[in-house]
Amino acid sequence: MARSRIAARLASPQPPRQPAHPDISEQMIERLVRHFYGRVRADPVLAPLFDRVVDDWEPHLQTMMAFWSSVMLMSGRFKGQPVPKHKALSRVAPRDFEIWLNLFRLSAHAVCPDDIAELFVERAERIAESLKRGMFGLAAGDFNQT
Repeated sequence: MARSRIAARLASPQPPRQPAHPDISEQMIERLVRHFYGRVRADPVLAPLFDRVVDDWEPHLQTMMAFWSSVMLMSGRFKGQPVPKHKALSRVAPRDFEIWLNLFRLSAHAVCPDDIAELFVERAERIAESLKRGMFGLAAGDFNQT
């Protein structure tokens, strides 16, 4: 019985995933990503972490635009695996995620209307939590650990 329900569910077409908001565009995502990473590159804590691993910023920015396009527009453009990539970053500490999130919040609100900025921030918070769990095994609220 359970097997037939599972088979029926797999056989039925799934509704297409919808973008997070109809006003989000690839251009908005590009503006946000470039604004955010401009802040990251100027940050005294995050800039050195990124400078150790990013030799050429443009490919990284393109990857991040594809990532956010997949997250917010359901475009499927991003094909990477963020947790293993970030797990290899030995100098990143859990507290660095709060700096990252604060810069992202500022950037989202600088580039996007408030309702859309909040959608980006909500997704960024979930992504940071997932990366933090994958990298450090930490639960929510553990950002300030070293």
